[in-house]
Amino acid sequence: MVSRSSFCQRFAAGVGGLPTSIRNGAARAGDVGRARVPVVAGRVQLREKGVLVCGEEVGSLKTQSRRRWREGSSSSVTVSTNAMSAQLEEEPAAKGEARVILEVQGLRAVVADTRQEILNGVDLVIREGEVHAIMGKNGSGKSTLSKVLVGHPDYEVTGGTAIFKGENLFDKEPEERSHCGLFLSFQSPVEIPGVSNMDFLRMACNARRNARGLEELGPLEFYGFVAEKLTALNMDPRFLDRNVNEGFSGGEKKRNEILQLSVLEADMAILDEIDSGLDIDALRDVANAVVGLKKDNNAILMITHYQRLLDYIMPTYVHIMEAGRIVKTGDMSLAAQLEAGGYNAVQAMKM
Repeated sequence: MVSRSSFCQRFAAGVGGLPTSIRNGAARAGDVGRARVPVVAGRVQLREKGVLVCGEEVGSLKTQSRRRWREGSSSSVTVSTNAMSAQLEEEPAAKGEARVILEVQGLRAVVADTRQEILNGVDLVIREGEVHAIMGKNGSGKSTLSKVLVGHPDYEVTGGTAIFKGENLFDKEPEERSHCGLFLSFQSPVEIPGVSNMDFLRMACNARRNARGLEELGPLEFYGFVAEKLTALNMDPRFLDRNVNEGFSGGEKKRNEILQLSVLEADMAILDEIDSGLDIDALRDVANAVVGLKKDNNAILMITHYQRLLDYIMPTYVHIMEAGRIVKTGDMSLAAQLEAGGYNAVQAMKM
């Protein structure tokens, strides 16, 4: 089984061809510099006689759901009878034209080793331009949902679907999901000894650019590209010379995660408790950087316990998760009610 450390490196970098020593967390200085971006970064997949590269149509495309993705049809969303349908009913008419970027239906998942079920039928629809926040008690399945979406090997999908930009996420390896624009900011980012932030970020950036059909950035071009990102995050340029997360404080690790998000220019960011371990100044800097990355054609899914993050990154929807399902969906006022009355208030809302 792939280790957690190895998975984190594969997904964060989005490079399936990193040297084995790097994937195992025992990299030597210079390993990344010698590695070449693998062919998998631009892997072409055949689907029903059509050819797609990370969701972009090259040949004929006959799958109806993918056609709807490209046409932006709101009819491509299948409305269920739980929290997801409530979300759609509450949505303003103007939002009907926004394309669905992620559609999760009936998602079930278990811990791979113990077979304990964690996700018990999750339904969720996220459109371009939206920010969604998921709140809930510890053990409700919030972090498991994020890990299942990006392909963490500790969990096994046992039912349901997850369609990202018109394609089945579960057909893709973790690095392919990253190449296609999905990003996860980890609760506890791993350290990668011997690999500098500069090398790591440039390789990840170029793997993503290859998948999008763009030319790679050389060292000088990349430095100019990343310098603006550092400024937005109030990060010292010397961060680039340090090894990935090695010796970083909690706040520095979270800033580094958002720097990776900025460099990869992801279509959808999953932020798993980015507010944990941050002081007031660090929280403001990280939140402002995330807000600066929000565009009309991307989306954000945040997992948090506290309203303080939502005061900076205003969500379009707030979801309450319980026992592996989304049981309540509302707007920012739902988070305020939760802050005031705790989860007992949520129980009262459900009655």
